[in-house]
Amino acid sequence: MLSNQSRTAALQQLRTQQIPRGVSNAHPVFAAHAQGARLWDIDGNEYVDFVGGIGVLNVGHNHPRVVQAVQAQLERFTHTCFQVVMYEPYVRLAERLNQLAPGDDPKKTILLTTGAEAVENAIKIARAATQRPAIISFTHSFHGRTLLGMSLTGKATAYKQRFGPFAPEIYHAPYPYEYRGWSTERALAAFQELLLTEVTADQVAAVIIEPELGEGGFVAAPVRFLQELRRITQEKDILLIADEIQSGFGRTGKLFGIEHSGVIPDMITVAKSLAGGLPLAGVIGRAEVMDAPAVGGLGGTYAGNPLACAAGLAVLDVFEHEQILSRAEQLGVQFRARFQGLQQEVPAIGDVRGLGMMIALEFVHDRQTKEPAPDLVDKIVEEARQQGILLLKAGLYGNVLRILVPLVIEDALVCQALDKLSAIIRSVARQA
Repeated sequence: MLSNQSRTAALQQLRTQQIPRGVSNAHPVFAAHAQGARLWDIDGNEYVDFVGGIGVLNVGHNHPRVVQAVQAQLERFTHTCFQVVMYEPYVRLAERLNQLAPGDDPKKTILLTTGAEAVENAIKIARAATQRPAIISFTHSFHGRTLLGMSLTGKATAYKQRFGPFAPEIYHAPYPYEYRGWSTERALAAFQELLLTEVTADQVAAVIIEPELGEGGFVAAPVRFLQELRRITQEKDILLIADEIQSGFGRTGKLFGIEHSGVIPDMITVAKSLAGGLPLAGVIGRAEVMDAPAVGGLGGTYAGNPLACAAGLAVLDVFEHEQILSRAEQLGVQFRARFQGLQQEVPAIGDVRGLGMMIALEFVHDRQTKEPAPDLVDKIVEEARQQGILLLKAGLYGNVLRILVPLVIEDALVCQALDKLSAIIRSVARQA
């Protein structure tokens, strides 16, 4: 029988032989089991998980409520296809999401499987509701790896490669990224100019925006920008879609990131932490908008899988009974204070930002020029893994360290991990 170390090497070799190189791996680690904010690999190494499956595990690995709900559903049935034979968990989850989404208008929800699928369906619904073709997205955004998702995404490197031609009638406006020179005023002026130079408002079905950029580097859209964007879209009968796939379900300290602005969008796309690790996504929207497609226009074979729906209901129970939102706010204050203090010591930390526990550090070689320092982030991620912390980078230049730790992490573990990570950042920055 192979030793654990031999198993890792053998599996890595098998992965190289059997899986395309286009599937990236952030860490050369194979998981054995996980619980809460901890993960163990097949060599027996323990890690504090600051990635959470890329923001999927806000309620942690293997939360008991989620596990119990999935096991109970597993004993009943695993699949019928909702379009063939309906089941209660789908309807109950839609009901709860409709109640939780911001705004007083009646709402409806379609459940799907992936975030990209949610985005695709939101665009379909918007076009059906407005009878217009064009969609406006933003630079630095990420909306998925499907053809339409890539077309909407505001980053070409890695994601778009040679995968074109891309979907037509997609336009990009500058995202308000203050640290990189795009103030609210400048971004709004550019948005208005786009409506004069690239596409007229009467051709635009929807604007889709992440309230806080995910892959783009955890940049929160300023409240005034979102409010003015909502005013413009309402004035011109354009739908507003909040992409909450990474910012939703407590990550920012609100159930939905858009709630920080008081803006009520027409549709919200959700996925990731909705179902505690099971593949589930959805579009929540105003009922009159959601009903625009005719019968048969929406759906999917695995969409709203019953196991995932059961998990989604359990996740909402966790939020209700364990005060996850207040925990996210508390952790956010703690992490931000630590990182802002560290920023005073480490010149390479150009910016500390984010809402709630959707926090990031942007690293630069020089604070004046703001030259991105992706090499520093790569070294920090590697050294952290060696010392038992799993991290992930983000941003257009790969120079942003993002924090996606499960919101159920214990206080003692937070202190230990922050002490260790701070020491790693200091050490790597000194050696640069």
